[in-house]
Amino acid sequence: MSLLPVIVGFGGFNAAGRSSFHHAYKRMVIESLPENERQETMLGLAAMMKLVRCENGIYIDDNEQSLTPQEVVSRFSVQILNSTLIRKIEKSHFDVDAVHWQKSITMHSTDKQGICFELTRKQLPDPVPTNWQISDIDTDTVKIEITGEVEFKTDSYRESSVKVAGQLPSGFNPEDHYNARFHPRGLQMAIMGASDAVRSLGMEWKTVVDAVKPDEIGVYASSGMSQLDENGNGGMLQSRLKGARVSAKQCPLGLNSMPADFVNAYVLGSVGHTSAIAGACASFLYNLRAAVEDISNGTRRVAVVGNAEAPVLPEIIDGYATMGALASDENLKRLDKTDTVDHRRASRPFGENCGFTIAESTQYVVLMDDALAVELGADIHGAVSDVFINADGYKKSISAPGPGNYITMAKAVAAAKAIVGDEAIRERSFIQAHGSSTPANRITESKIFDEVANIFDIKDWPVTAPKAYVGHSLAPASGEQLMVSLGVFKHGLIPGIKTIDKVADDVFDERLNISTTDIDKGAGNVDVAFLNSKGFGGNNATASVLSPKIVEGMLAKKYSKQVMTDYETRRDQVREKANAYDQQANQGHFNTIYHFGQDLIDENDIQMTAQEIRLPGFANPIDLNLSNRFKDMI
Repeated sequence: MSLLPVIVGFGGFNAAGRSSFHHAYKRMVIESLPENERQETMLGLAAMMKLVRCENGIYIDDNEQSLTPQEVVSRFSVQILNSTLIRKIEKSHFDVDAVHWQKSITMHSTDKQGICFELTRKQLPDPVPTNWQISDIDTDTVKIEITGEVEFKTDSYRESSVKVAGQLPSGFNPEDHYNARFHPRGLQMAIMGASDAVRSLGMEWKTVVDAVKPDEIGVYASSGMSQLDENGNGGMLQSRLKGARVSAKQCPLGLNSMPADFVNAYVLGSVGHTSAIAGACASFLYNLRAAVEDISNGTRRVAVVGNAEAPVLPEIIDGYATMGALASDENLKRLDKTDTVDHRRASRPFGENCGFTIAESTQYVVLMDDALAVELGADIHGAVSDVFINADGYKKSISAPGPGNYITMAKAVAAAKAIVGDEAIRERSFIQAHGSSTPANRITESKIFDEVANIFDIKDWPVTAPKAYVGHSLAPASGEQLMVSLGVFKHGLIPGIKTIDKVADDVFDERLNISTTDIDKGAGNVDVAFLNSKGFGGNNATASVLSPKIVEGMLAKKYSKQVMTDYETRRDQVREKANAYDQQANQGHFNTIYHFGQDLIDENDIQMTAQEIRLPGFANPIDLNLSNRFKDMI
């Protein structure tokens, strides 16, 4: 029988907050939430941002004063709202009004005398330039006289043309929640995102491990830009120009496969399959497809899928800004015909826009095959039925959109239609658009959606775009789409694109519903989400995600009534434990999983026969009784 990849855990962090239990999603639709859920969201963010600390359910401010939940919300709500989602880049990243760089200066000696200065002997360049005359002052100091000209580089500062990004909530620093040991920020976020997803399971990870063979677990994770801050590739590449030394960690920790490696080594302790696929902005869906295929064909029973990216750096912003891809302050002013920049509305999918907004994020999901989920009583939040990936063919510009996305989108809808039928697609599906907020994207992507809607006779098709809220996080971007989709399945609110006043005139929206306010479909009334991603280089991907209601119906047909009754009993216990973690995390206590140098496998204790491999610490062996996959050819 076919195996369905079901979503049993999810988590992460972005500009909207914590993803697990739909908290980041709720920040996006906070205006439409009931008062109790709005308060819960605010309290969680207040604790995460260290505006208050929570001890045994009591909120305490910096003055050691106890506050009621209502007082926390009343005092800090404005600050919380202003310090989440897209906003001006904070100085904890870098000073956008005074970005450090080096200015080249050419100095010329006068006719009467050369350029004179003193240096310590250790500071002399090697070799000494031919037009430098050196004389000793003492054993440590020399006098330099230069005739002609000499070039120097001196510290300077300039204003960044781009000053806005999607940043983690102010005051929340991943390195504060585990022993970060000079890890690049992207890897700190990978640890926290994967840990949050695993904690959301409502069962110990060892319970999962003991239920399967060690090689039936897979981790599929990467970063798109690699780790480019001081502790990763950025520091390594800058060291020579800065006159500094490369550290032993910068090169290996800079690899874009490290998010998977860190999850294996420090969160899961996995010896199973590992994969790190990069497909530019579609990287999450590339990794998700690999996991879905492995689970569907029975190769893997458990998959942890995700990405982490920390690109809010001057160098990366310079790169994308030079391409004209980012929304600059000047262009935003020009759009709004004003001298004042509204950084909160920098990302405007399908509206009058001028470029995307860079963002940092970490998003992870845990998948199981449906049989294992039923066996363990896992809480099922949805299922990924298909992910389609297609390239653009011959291209003139490597960054320009192309025809590949027509294929992925049409196939995703066709595949979902085969599962849930015409009515569900027409009446109870919606689109998570790539929605990058560039003029080219709003035209080309909307045209694809409109034409696909036409061939499947869909009218008033809801379209949302999380990048309006959290910006473009590159590799994890579709992970954010998935997190929002799970929130829509649960609560029925499709986030409107609230950063635009209206849909741009050149958008193809005859059959689309691109709303500027939240669309309330009602809890449980959305069956399918289509996640669409258009990455640089022609990396197009579209996923079909089924709601938990649809999945429950499929499982009811596959399993007996008694099996499902037993499953629901186990699920109630799992939900209870998961909710306990949620309450703890909402008080700012994430209990981040980080096993450094613990439970190492002694290779001397590995037991091998021709039939199996047994590893210490794992309940089940790895099977070596492999069949001949090519027997029909022999």
